[in-house]
Amino acid sequence: MYHIVLLCYDGSPDGREVLCEGAEIAKRFGATTHLLAIAPIIAGNEALPASQESLDTNFSDFEKVLQEGVASLRAAGVEATGHIAEGRPIEVIADHARRLGVDLIVLGHRHQSRLARWWRGSVGSSMVDLAPCSILVAVDRHGPKPGSKAR
Repeated sequence: MYHIVLLCYDGSPDGREVLCEGAEIAKRFGATTHLLAIAPIIAGNEALPASQESLDTNFSDFEKVLQEGVASLRAAGVEATGHIAEGRPIEVIADHARRLGVDLIVLGHRHQSRLARWWRGSVGSSMVDLAPCSILVAVDRHGPKPGSKAR
């Protein structure tokens, strides 16, 4: 059913749920597994352009996140190929899924207020329009519930 899966990981607790569920799916179906970490674009402006040092630090942080994710999958018995990219998550995920011939994208879910969801949008709901394949949204069923202040 799923031959190639793409797990989207950012190092957050929600991202760790992606690793857990993604590892289960990969093992169950014997799927080729790809792990994607996305570094957001750091944009400067005319008055204060982004320095090369801040760009390098940002990318380096996400390389560490990616290595942590690949190591976690390996410890769970899943070999994964790591990818790091920079850009808008929705577009980067859809592009990687197309290029890799992915059957399933696994995303995490972060609870947001209605205002935040309206203002920034939801990666999950936007992915439905762009994804070339099925999407699984991994939810931390054991963590704090929406509206709680524990996060």
